[in-house]
Amino acid sequence: MEKKLKEQRSVLSTEQEGKYLTFWTDGQLFGIPVSEVIQIVGVQDIIHMPDYPVYIKGVICLRGSVIPLMDVRLRLRRAEAAYTDRTCIIITTVFSHSVGLIVDGVDEVTYIEKEQIAEPPQAGGAVKNECLTGVAAIKEVKDDTEKIILCTNAARLLGESVLSALSVSC
Repeated sequence: MEKKLKEQRSVLSTEQEGKYLTFWTDGQLFGIPVSEVIQIVGVQDIIHMPDYPVYIKGVICLRGSVIPLMDVRLRLRRAEAAYTDRTCIIITTVFSHSVGLIVDGVDEVTYIEKEQIAEPPQAGGAVKNECLTGVAAIKEVKDDTEKIILCTNAARLLGESVLSALSVSC
């Protein structure tokens, strides 16, 4: 039985390999591995928590689980924007903890080959981009243009110090 479960997980991870859920934040397209995405939900009442970084908007209770929320705009030091009907929360998992990422809107699931992903440019000498895992240029078939996807993952977006502080359970 356990062997069968491992095989099923292996097949699932192989099927999801290279697939990214793309989303918009402040006019830029980002991608997060589909394997990290649990679900996408609309914005709902947020319970604000004291003493968290400004980009941690609070928590929601989703089917009995308390989910901490991070506003991706604020994490990336962009201007705060009012939530609209397109704003949504990507529920993701980071080291066995569920975390919600508030984004301006979801785009699509797209396949990105490893060869299409370049290292993120460095902002000079010792400064390293801590949020991005790579940058991909994808050719659009419908209009023969290229779109740039900034690849990331939930752990990189949150950062180690916030990850350890967000161990919230219900």
